[in-house]
Amino acid sequence: MAEARILVLGAGPAGAATALGLRRMGYAVTVVSDWRRFAAVEGVSQRVLEGLRHAGLGDALAQATTPATRQVHWSGERLQLNQECLLDRQRFDQALRDDLRRAGVELIAGRVREVARQRRWQVSLDDGQGVAGDFLVEARGRQAPLAEGRLRGPETLSLLNLWQSSPGTPMSAVESLDDGWAWMARLADGRCYWQITLDAAAAELPGKAQLPDYCAERRRQSSLVAQVFGPEALAPAQVHARSSTAILAGSCAGADWLRVGDAAMAVDPLSGNGIFQSLSSALQAPAVINTLLRHPERAALAQYFHQTRIEQLFLRFARIGRDFYRQEQGRAGQPFWARRQGWPDAQPLHQAPDWQAVRVQPQPVLRDGLVSEAEVVVTADQPLGVWHLQGVELAPIVRGLQAGAALARLVAPEQQAMVARWLHEQGYR
Repeated sequence: MAEARILVLGAGPAGAATALGLRRMGYAVTVVSDWRRFAAVEGVSQRVLEGLRHAGLGDALAQATTPATRQVHWSGERLQLNQECLLDRQRFDQALRDDLRRAGVELIAGRVREVARQRRWQVSLDDGQGVAGDFLVEARGRQAPLAEGRLRGPETLSLLNLWQSSPGTPMSAVESLDDGWAWMARLADGRCYWQITLDAAAAELPGKAQLPDYCAERRRQSSLVAQVFGPEALAPAQVHARSSTAILAGSCAGADWLRVGDAAMAVDPLSGNGIFQSLSSALQAPAVINTLLRHPERAALAQYFHQTRIEQLFLRFARIGRDFYRQEQGRAGQPFWARRQGWPDAQPLHQAPDWQAVRVQPQPVLRDGLVSEAEVVVTADQPLGVWHLQGVELAPIVRGLQAGAALARLVAPEQQAMVARWLHEQGYR
């Protein structure tokens, strides 16, 4: 059914990665997206660059080439790191569209007014345009309509401030505060960004008109702001308020629709880079959609594959954020920190190895661009299972070891050292 027309709502990293992967499979893909309504900059890590490269988003990758010295003031410690590249989101968003056009993806610019399911999906835009498709990918980020059964973390609000200063050396910084934390960055052309993240329920904020003065006063109280920026940082600036609450959609897949990126799982910004999270949830989407369209008899398997991986990604990032919050011991009793140092649960990010808990069972896997079923090895730290280790299928090896066979009889000599290391990490002796 390669003639199916697929509609992707949203041209951010998740929507672009999904659309590009589908186009490579031969599908007709139309991306409908409005432009970002505010200027922003993001700090990205090496893993984001690798994710963009893996997704084939070359133009977007080229925008993330400005290394910045990064300072961290957290829990009374002061560190200086060189592990962040600054990315102008407006230029990055344009580059994503350039990548899609080059791949032959149809782009429609506009704000979605209504999405309806009749015989096909019908999408209406504010300007009167309409487009129909056989499959719908919801990739509008946090702006996507809310899903039923969603899980929400502590209600969190971020206030992004931006102003123009003199050109200088790019740099970024992050600091913990009594009632939240702040991230800041300066680009080479003098554009400056400062964002404070607060508890939405506990923050005593003034009205919208007074927010610039409120934020300016908060910056005046920070020695790190004075160090990173010039005197312009002490004056009121343009403010954009947005939610940073961690949200997991209750259902992320259906027979003819899929949620990806922040529309499926949006995590606290302290948990890691948002672009990496979006890519992580979207790279599997083309194979899931390909399965739903070409092999409807595997629909339940494909939906389960997508849903469980979204949920596991969400919990993993949420626990990463929780552990970062826990590092701020000096403010552990403050309401902002107390609400976040125990959420989403008390389970450690990584489970201790336990060979007795290792088992082999069938699970959905990706094979040749489709979701199929295979025997995988489920461990305490990998509840969804591990299929291959650098091309070596693990299930037959584990079954053999559990039956009493020697490793040398189960694995080729040149692979034994690699497999033995992995087994040792699972608690095998």
